Amino acid sequence: MTIKPVADRVVLKMVEAEETTKSGIILAAASQEKPEIAEVVAVGPGGVIDGNEVTMYIKEGQKVIVGKYVGTEVKLDGAEYIIVKQADILAIVE
Repeated sequence: MTIKPVADRVVLKMVEAEETTKSGIILAAASQEKPEIAEVVAVGPGGVIDGNEVTMYIKEGQKVIVGKYVGTEVKLDGAEYIIVKQADILAIVE
């Protein structure tokens, strides 16, 4: 089963958080922050949203930074995804 977003929505898969610090200290799961970097899995077609033309500039395969508490979390076939509006994406990681 696949997820195909509509309008200006983007499907993201969160990148796992680092389990060790740069100095080699192993972090407990409870002390790790929610990851903010995600990989783009699927992109909607864009179109006219609320009377405004929305052009999709986010592409599949890119890594992006999103806010900590945005989007809708979805579980599908054992994997967790987040569905956000393109406007909720803060930056592209290059």
